[in-house]
Amino acid sequence: MERIASFEVDHRYIVPGIYLSRIDGDITTYDLRTRKPNCGDFMSDSTMHTFEHLFATYVRNSEIGSKVIYFGPMGCATGFYLLIRNADHGETLKTVISVLEQIINHKGEVFGNSEIECGNYKSLNLSAAVSEAEGYLAVLKANQNTDFKYPVK
Repeated sequence: MERIASFEVDHRYIVPGIYLSRIDGDITTYDLRTRKPNCGDFMSDSTMHTFEHLFATYVRNSEIGSKVIYFGPMGCATGFYLLIRNADHGETLKTVISVLEQIINHKGEVFGNSEIECGNYKSLNLSAAVSEAEGYLAVLKANQNTDFKYPVK
């Protein structure tokens, strides 16, 4: 059976950052890694869920909103995938930083915070999502990985 591309990356060397996971035609998949894999520091369900609601809404309302195909959490709870059509890496990084700043400054209810809009609306935690955004923004600002390549041994 063919292995999927994300299993080809040596997760022992991944650190928080933004990486180019794969390109399929005009679709670019970005790995928004908020945590070092396999270190026991995983996002809680409510953190991932809330961050997803906020990031997905803000990114789809950004300058690149019409290019966004998907945003969602990794099953391993160490980051998120962002899929963009006809992506420009610089534009994507600028947008990710802007969206993180919007999450940090978000006031009011979490988008989709109702039984009508969400299948698990009681599992939302704004302060946890803001904390996640603050930590990830600090990583991106400290070390903007402009080549978007995964670290290797």
